[in-house]
Amino acid sequence: MNHDLSHAFTEYACQKLDENMAQIRRCAGLLSIEALWSRANGHCNAVGNLILHLTGNVRQWIVASIGGQPFERRRQAEFDQRHPTPAAELMPALDDVIRSAKEIIRAQTTETLPIRHQIQAYDVDRMTAIFHVVEHFSGHTGQIVHMTKALLDVSLSVYDETGRRTDGQTAP
Repeated sequence: MNHDLSHAFTEYACQKLDENMAQIRRCAGLLSIEALWSRANGHCNAVGNLILHLTGNVRQWIVASIGGQPFERRRQAEFDQRHPTPAAELMPALDDVIRSAKEIIRAQTTETLPIRHQIQAYDVDRMTAIFHVVEHFSGHTGQIVHMTKALLDVSLSVYDETGRRTDGQTAP
């Protein structure tokens, strides 16, 4: 992999995290505390649980594993929490972990992206870890947007009728 390709990869990963964070912030800001912690049923997560889960996932996969910062994750606790913590208390931790993760991601080079790590039960290189985090973050962002639409009966589209973005971001 050459420098231009590794730089393009890391910048695009950071761009996608920023776009997803904007969507999550928007949804968290619209939801009441009751809606933030509501579940369709016992097999579904609340938006609040997903915010906790994304914070833990990014901290484990990027900040701790690639960045070398100590962290002991209690993954199941992210899903088990039922105490209705307000979005104003949840979002700063997610903002902080994303800020740290983007610094770590941007520091990666052609030489460092192939370095391998044991994360959860997986043996992955840094490029795979970054790709996993962005993909995982995007999937849960979609769930958060869907739940917000369903709970509030609102349109959260970031595209106009011609397919152009309305949020100032550039596609794709």
